[in-house]
Amino acid sequence: MTILYFAWLRTKLGMSTEDLPCSDEVFDTDSLVAWMKTRGPAFAEVFSDLEVVRIAVNQEYITSNTPLKDGDEVAFFPPVTGG
Repeated sequence: MTILYFAWLRTKLGMSTEDLPCSDEVFDTDSLVAWMKTRGPAFAEVFSDLEVVRIAVNQEYITSNTPLKDGDEVAFFPPVTGG
């Protein structure tokens, strides 16, 4: 799957995209976030407060745990406000 990072997440992690395989450990958005937190201090910090991180799977904003498969695109971004 392709992982995209936007705005301050991209800055904190030092990357805008990466490719990761689905696995027995990473099979839905909850397990992906839990795994991301174990990747080091920057990842732990970025994913420590999910009130400030939004997730989209295949360009669809999600509000609950969502199954993942190889080939999916997962985007992490801050909340967006209009005005």
